[in-house]
Amino acid sequence: MTVMTGAEAIIKSLSVNGVDTVFGLPGGQLDYLFDAMYKEGDNIRLIHTRHEQGVAYMAYGYARSTGKVGVYTVVPGPGLLNSAAALCTAWANFTPVMCISGQIPSTAIGKGYGDLHEINDQLGMISHITKWAERIDHPSLAPDRVQEAFKQLTTGSPQPVEIEMSMDIMALQAEVELLPAISDYPRPPIDTAQITEAVKILVNAKKPLIYVGSGALEASREIRALAEALQAPVVAFRAGKGVISSEHYLSANHPMGHRLWGEADAVLAIGTRLHWPLVMWGKDDELKLIRVDIDQVQLERICKPELGIVGDAADVSAAISVALSDADHQPESREQELLALRAEIDKLVRSKVAPQMAYLDVIREELPRDGIFVDEVTQVGFASWYGFPVYEPRQHISAGYQGTLGFGYATALGVMAGNMDKRVIQISGDGGIMFNIQEISTAVQYQLPLVTIIFNDSRFTNVQRQQKEWFDGRVICSDLHNPDFVKLAESFGAAGFAAHDAESLRAAIRLAFLEEGPSIIEVTVEEFFPPPWPFLMMPQNRKEVCK
Repeated sequence: MTVMTGAEAIIKSLSVNGVDTVFGLPGGQLDYLFDAMYKEGDNIRLIHTRHEQGVAYMAYGYARSTGKVGVYTVVPGPGLLNSAAALCTAWANFTPVMCISGQIPSTAIGKGYGDLHEINDQLGMISHITKWAERIDHPSLAPDRVQEAFKQLTTGSPQPVEIEMSMDIMALQAEVELLPAISDYPRPPIDTAQITEAVKILVNAKKPLIYVGSGALEASREIRALAEALQAPVVAFRAGKGVISSEHYLSANHPMGHRLWGEADAVLAIGTRLHWPLVMWGKDDELKLIRVDIDQVQLERICKPELGIVGDAADVSAAISVALSDADHQPESREQELLALRAEIDKLVRSKVAPQMAYLDVIREELPRDGIFVDEVTQVGFASWYGFPVYEPRQHISAGYQGTLGFGYATALGVMAGNMDKRVIQISGDGGIMFNIQEISTAVQYQLPLVTIIFNDSRFTNVQRQQKEWFDGRVICSDLHNPDFVKLAESFGAAGFAAHDAESLRAAIRLAFLEEGPSIIEVTVEEFFPPPWPFLMMPQNRKEVCK
């Protein structure tokens, strides 16, 4: 055992578990924690931001793009609450984010004395948007609690966790025994009877379909092999993009998936909530549904499948492939059929959302193949969900169903921090970018070479479009007064560029990639972008709808 403070016990336990980056914002209840990080030296890179929401979104982006645990630390009460939007986003997207929160003095918790940053039942409050949360009441308990946090983050559904420690316990010295990292947790066993049943459904299907979500991100190789063995197209909406490369003939985007869903007679859903197809497109008795998920609870959400398999996506996919091979299943190639459908859908998309696609085409052409794209809740962002191709998992980062406006810039800084060997492009609207615009300071201070494109039409476009369409043209609070984003970037010490169309954006991206630090590109948009919704809110195409 070694004598150390509670704060040092936490930080050294992070190091033992392979954490090399922490995003944080200092404050009174964290003084000993930050001093512990100082003492840790180069073992942990500390990136501090200008707002707690920025801290947490950076941890989210880091985790989402690398697959590693993203760690951030904030003061209790308002600091923790400021980070809650990012925790909700991590929860929605099954992302392993660890929040380390300070606490008021241990003798005052629950007393209502009015200590700085005190809120009633902080642990109970945060437990509603985390998978697991625990207070560490003595330095000697820190290694065990941190180890349990990593177990929760890396087994089952990888949703966020929170640990907290009072400021006096962070300062307290005690004997502490550090625990070794544990990463080899047992996976759910393969049920051979279920695999046999799945294969029976799939080999008897004339038009099988695979639908993937974030639970399939680590099973790309196995799912591709399975898709090729079945000649089954693989549909991904947001979270599962890149599980199968967009260039593969079996890859299908959202609108193509809608067409395929309507004619499919068997669907193998891997690591996905399957929300949009089941709720909007429908599911009838003619479609046999097999769901695969690491979490038993997910299997019967929305509707009960014909077969639910609890298991790791890679393990189950590989087992089904072996069973198909043993059955000598050799379906005819669907390559020409699917390539023709892809061309038809692409032509239709470009006829409806041509302006967005022009910008997305340029971004895709200028972003290297291994680059990462971070979207936003904005018109070009919506179109990117079906119009931006990616080639590997974790190359397209979104907010998922939370739709948290303003998440993009801070998230992309976390992506950049975790992928300094890659190019990262993030897009924002003029509304969303202002939620975390202060983090340009962080980007400059840490020389994070993120390229951000701001589409500026001086309005909350979705809101204003709906106001005009739904309320006889009455507009309120949807017009925006914006800064000169180029000058604003330059005032922080970042590079600023202006563009007004797709080709001038191309030139600006090339100049931005020459910079060593962050860049902001402002694209002036004069007219409304056409609505992206026809390829998102797609109609029912089965006989029944799950409710």
